Amino acid sequence: MIPDVAGRLTGTGVEVAVQAGAGAEAHFTDAAYAEKGATVVGSVAELMTGAQMMAKVQAPTPPEVDTAPEGITVVSFLAPAAQLDTVKALVQKKATAFSLDLLPRISRAQSMDALSSQSTVSGYLAALAAAERLPKFFPMFMTAAGTVPPAKVLVLGAGVAGLQTIATARRLGAQVRAYDVRAAAKEEVMSLGATFVELGLESQEGSGGYAREQSEDFLAKQRELIGNEVAASDVVITTAAVPGRQAPILVTTQMVERMAEGSVIVDLAADSGGNCELSEPGQDIVHHGVVVAGLSNPASAMPTHASFLYSRNVLNFLTLVITDGELTPDFDDEIVAGCCVVRAGEIVHGPTRDLVVGKGTS
Repeated sequence: MIPDVAGRLTGTGVEVAVQAGAGAEAHFTDAAYAEKGATVVGSVAELMTGAQMMAKVQAPTPPEVDTAPEGITVVSFLAPAAQLDTVKALVQKKATAFSLDLLPRISRAQSMDALSSQSTVSGYLAALAAAERLPKFFPMFMTAAGTVPPAKVLVLGAGVAGLQTIATARRLGAQVRAYDVRAAAKEEVMSLGATFVELGLESQEGSGGYAREQSEDFLAKQRELIGNEVAASDVVITTAAVPGRQAPILVTTQMVERMAEGSVIVDLAADSGGNCELSEPGQDIVHHGVVVAGLSNPASAMPTHASFLYSRNVLNFLTLVITDGELTPDFDDEIVAGCCVVRAGEIVHGPTRDLVVGKGTS
């Protein structure tokens, strides 16, 4: 939460407490929060005293939940499938938890869409990370010593992150090709000046503009056909993720071994399993002379604007569940209900409930 948003909330009658130093890495000082009417406190335990709502970026840890008052409401990127211990702790606390990564993709929710805002940051950073690691220029240069051809960049996945990656790589002067399982992405890719890779496979359009989870047969065919594109590229940037699911493997070890030495792979899905078989979150792996960069929480590398965007998303969600300074969530609203994982200690999100207590259990 940036100071400006804290000020907007205090102006509506909400009391805001911020942990000391919370904004330091994003260059927001404790004094800036205090000037906007927020109370700056030292410890998590002190922060939780009397709190009715906890707003975070990542999911709270079970120990953080333990320090919270019973019945607290949590708003964050909960990613419940990967945070089952936290979900169980929230149940014990009779808490209510909203996960912004489950926000319905409807027009009314666009201003709250934190996945899209953070993907914009991540996509921009992915192109910069690739350019930094590649031992070649991205743009074409015509010099007295000869012409340097542009780098060949392949982007796999043309959602919000992929499109921002394409746009940034194009601004840097690279020759960009892109592939997405959704046929509808072709027009967007071409509008950015990139070439859309046609594999002749059936479109995998899912609900809400996301790609649906693909079968292993489809993924096997896709990998077979995309291999030549990967081998011909200087840079491959992968951005394919299915919210709440394991990321699909798009680039196998065998594909990496077909790439020229000095090539680079940047994997934006490393935190959810990785699109490249060799990816390790937060690490650069060198295999057969190819650098495989598994970016972990990439938006955190640009904390000022990532925080600015995320804060606005959270604020817009809070205006939906707070009236006159009081929590008043309307669970008949599809946005509120759609991203609610736990309600008053009961797991109401079906897939999460299945993981915690087993399928078919009410």
